[in-house]
Amino acid sequence: MTDANTRIDETVKGNDVVLYMKGTKDMPQCGFSSRVAGVLNYIGVDYTDVNVLADEEIRAGIKEYSDWPTIPQLYVKGEFVGGCDIIVEMTLSGELDTLFADNGVAFDKAASDKIREANG
Repeated sequence: MTDANTRIDETVKGNDVVLYMKGTKDMPQCGFSSRVAGVLNYIGVDYTDVNVLADEEIRAGIKEYSDWPTIPQLYVKGEFVGGCDIIVEMTLSGELDTLFADNGVAFDKAASDKIREANG
């Protein structure tokens, strides 16, 4: 395992929810990262953010680690969930609620319902 791969593996497995993104949860630096962070922030998920722009090895390594070509990437309990389109789709269908509930990840169900109402 490369150094970047080891660091990614430790981060993904050492935290319940991890978002590899461009920027930070407080200051996303691309629209796709902003959408996913916005959903997680709005529904009150406690997550670790990793700014891939701050580390080129991590930026390249995360794509190899997940075999997924784009950023952002969301991981829950060590498992890759998806990128922006998948997370938005899962939010709107209620699948993200189920994923969090099944994995014991706290979130605000009412806020999640509000997102669906606003986009219904």
